[in-house]
Amino acid sequence: MKSDKIVSYLLIVLIVTAIAAVVYITLNPSPGERFTEFYILGPDGKAGDYPTNLTLGEDGTVIIGAVNHEGNAANYEVVVRLDNVTLKNETFKLENNEEKRITFTFNSNQSGDGQRLEFFLYKLPDTQQPYRALELLVNVH
Repeated sequence: MKSDKIVSYLLIVLIVTAIAAVVYITLNPSPGERFTEFYILGPDGKAGDYPTNLTLGEDGTVIIGAVNHEGNAANYEVVVRLDNVTLKNETFKLENNEEKRITFTFNSNQSGDGQRLEFFLYKLPDTQQPYRALELLVNVH
């Protein structure tokens, strides 16, 4: 009978410990990976059909997207350049898990293959080193 009480007490202690561990893990999750998504989509909102072949003076449209997974609010700047000429820059703030999409229309006034359309995302206050970078090569005829 004495051994039955000891086993019962041990089971109760184990159950209470297990419950406490589950509560602790639930209330204190691990931080996980922190990052910012940065992407470009074609004009139809899909990852494809990018305007990479244009005629001289024709407009091309892309959607620039950013999603904050940093764990807290962050300020960003998007800079778009075509062959090292800045076409757009926009500053914005995103809360954690918030997404921003920017519709961007461009054209080139000179013909040529492989024109670099570059997209830079800066995580402010750093404006010297891009946090993320993407590019499209555009052919204009």
